[in-house]
Amino acid sequence: MTAHVTEPIRCTWAGMSDPMYLAYHDKEWGRPLKGDDAVFERVSLEAFQSGLSWLTILRKRENFRAAFDGFSIAKVAAYTEEDVERLLGDAGIIRNRAKIEAAVANARAALDLPGGLSELVWRHADPDAPVPRTMADVPAVTPGSKALAKELKRHGFRFVGPTTAYALMQAIGLVNDHLEDCVARTW
Repeated sequence: MTAHVTEPIRCTWAGMSDPMYLAYHDKEWGRPLKGDDAVFERVSLEAFQSGLSWLTILRKRENFRAAFDGFSIAKVAAYTEEDVERLLGDAGIIRNRAKIEAAVANARAALDLPGGLSELVWRHADPDAPVPRTMADVPAVTPGSKALAKELKRHGFRFVGPTTAYALMQAIGLVNDHLEDCVARTW
């Protein structure tokens, strides 16, 4: 008799067959991520993702890291118009002027934050958010994401609306939106 091996249960959005997407779901998404440059990278990538598939961003992430000096806030904040033009010519990233200029402006805004970007973002953590049973239980916007977006905008950040802020909160573990039965729900 042959034993039946079943696949672990995952969030339905991770059911794609792309190994990069599956690895992102299993090993990164929803896990706590702190540190100013690390959080800046995710803020930037969430903004670049707006209107696109997250898989597109994952496939270009290493190119983004190279093009944006590892998302060093200090380095990106010092970018000039020549750097913006360089980035607009880089086929390895999303070449959208408004999003590129937003990343530079956001780096400059992050430099001025008392306590840093990571501290500001993590003030909006919601460890007591309800555990979603189905994807229908996962919100796109919450009062916390509205508050985070408002605070970031108050400090001069761009491309950080409530939906993007919630995607950031999910991605870096401010909320745990892995479904109730998902293998990645508990670490």
